[in-house]
Amino acid sequence: MSDFIGDLNNIIWSPPLVFLCIFAGVYFSIRSRFLQVRHFGHMIKLMFTGQSSESGVSSFQALAMSLAGRVGAGNIVGVATAIAFGGPGALFWMWTVAFLGASTSFVECTLGQIYKTKDQITGEYRGGPAYYLSQALKHTRASKAFKVYGLVFAAVTVVACGVLMPGIQANSMAESMHTAWPSVDKWVFGVATMLVLGFVIIGGVKRIATFAAVVVPFMAILYIGLALVVVAINYDQVPDTIRLVFSSAFGADAAFGAILGSAIMWGVKRGIYSNEAGQGTGPHAAAAAEVSHPAKQGLVQAFAVYIDTLFVCSATGFLILSTGAYRVYSNESPEGGVIRESPLFDGVIAPHAAPGAPYVQVGFDTLWSGAGSSFVAISLAFFCFTTIVAYYYMAETNVRFLLGKAATTYVRPLRSTIGADVTLLLQATILIAVVYGAVTTPGQAWALGDIGVGAMAWLNIVGIFILQGPAFKCLRDYEAQKQMGLDPVFDPVKLNIKGAKFWETYQPKEKEEVVV
Repeated sequence: MSDFIGDLNNIIWSPPLVFLCIFAGVYFSIRSRFLQVRHFGHMIKLMFTGQSSESGVSSFQALAMSLAGRVGAGNIVGVATAIAFGGPGALFWMWTVAFLGASTSFVECTLGQIYKTKDQITGEYRGGPAYYLSQALKHTRASKAFKVYGLVFAAVTVVACGVLMPGIQANSMAESMHTAWPSVDKWVFGVATMLVLGFVIIGGVKRIATFAAVVVPFMAILYIGLALVVVAINYDQVPDTIRLVFSSAFGADAAFGAILGSAIMWGVKRGIYSNEAGQGTGPHAAAAAEVSHPAKQGLVQAFAVYIDTLFVCSATGFLILSTGAYRVYSNESPEGGVIRESPLFDGVIAPHAAPGAPYVQVGFDTLWSGAGSSFVAISLAFFCFTTIVAYYYMAETNVRFLLGKAATTYVRPLRSTIGADVTLLLQATILIAVVYGAVTTPGQAWALGDIGVGAMAWLNIVGIFILQGPAFKCLRDYEAQKQMGLDPVFDPVKLNIKGAKFWETYQPKEKEEVVV
C-alpha cells in the first residue's frame, strides 16, 4: 500500500503540475496587469471593510476562514521539509509561487463569489469550484460535461478535505507535541483534538468563522513576532542567508547546484500546499462573505496568499537558515547522503529522522534553550487545528453540492433529513481521520495529503483556465466603478455573465459596516 501511495503521489505531482501552477500564475498576473502589485494597498483596506448578515460573514471573517486553511503544518513543517529536500533555494520558489499565485487566487475566489448560492438547510452562503464549474457554462452545449466536472471535483474535495489532508495536520501536531512532551503518547493528542474539533464543527459556519477570526490572527502574529526576534538576534547572518537563498535557487551555490531541480519542485510543491493558490480551497471561504461585488473578496483572498507565504513561511525559513538549524539531503530522502548539516543537530536529531518541526524547534532553542519544542508544539496545535476546521467546512460545502435538492428530503425511519444524516457521517469520518493521522507515520500522512492537494489543483486550475472570463469582467467593472468614485455593486446582467442566479436578485445594503 505504501508503494502504491508513493507511486500515485509521484504521478500527480509530476513536473507538468508544477509547470501548470507556475504558468497559471504568470498568465493571470499578466492578464490582470499584476493586480497583486497595483491593488496591494487596496487589498489591506478591503480586509476590514465588509458586511455581515444572517447568511454571510464579513470580509475579515472570510479571510480568517481562508487563512485557517492556509496557515497550518505547511508553514512550519512544510518549509522545513522543502529546505531539507530542495535546499535553501526552495524558499525563493515558495515566494515566487506566492507572488504569482495571488492572481490565481483572485480568479478562483472571484468565481466563487460570482456563482455562490444559499444553503437549502441553513440559509448560509455556499460556493466553490464545484459550484462555478457546474453553473458558469450552464447555458451552453458544454453544460452536461461541466456538471459532471463539478460533481467530480466535489467528490474529490470531500475525500481530500474529509479524509486525506486532515492527517497531515493531525500528524504534525501530534509529532511536535510528542517531541515536546515525550511522556504523552501521540494517540492522546489525537483524541483530545477530536473532542475539541467535534465541538467547533457542529456549530456550523458562523462558529467556524468566529473561531478562526480570533485564533488565526493571534497565533500568526505571535509566531511571526517571536521568529523575527530570533532572526534579529542573528542579524549578522541575515545577509548570508539572503545570498544563500538566491544563489541556491538558481544553482549558483556549489554545495546545492546539484539539486536545482529539487529546489524548484519542492518550493512549488510546498508553496502550493501552504498558500493553496489554485488548489480550489480558497473559493469556499470567499463565497461565504457578504460583499456588494465579487471582486472585493477576490482581492482580499489574493492578499491571503501574501500573509501565508511572504509573512509566515518567510518567518520560518529565515528562522531556520539564520540559526543554521537545517539539514539538506542529496536525493530527497533521509536515507540518502547529507549535503550540509548544522552542528546544532548533533545528539538532538537522528541522521535519518524525517525533516519537519524539529528544525524549527532547534532554531527557537538557540534563544530559549529547552523552550523551542514547547512553543513550536503549541503553535502547531493552533495552526493545524484551525486548518482541520477549515477542511471540514470545505468538505461539508461539497457534500451539500453533491446532495443537491436531496439534502432536504426527510427520512421517516431516521426522523431527519438526508443532508443532516450525511453531515453527521462526514463529521464522524473527519474525527476518525484526525485520530488515525495523529498515530500514523509522517511520510504516509504527507503522501496522502499531497495526493489530495494535487488532485484538487489539477481539476481546479484546468477549470479556471476555461472559466476565467467572468472573473476578469468583474475586475474591469470593479475598477471602472471605483474610478467613478462609487462603492462598486455587481450586476451580472449588465456584464452579460450567465448563471450568477444569486446576484441577479441581490439587493445591496445602503451602508457598509466595519466588521472585524
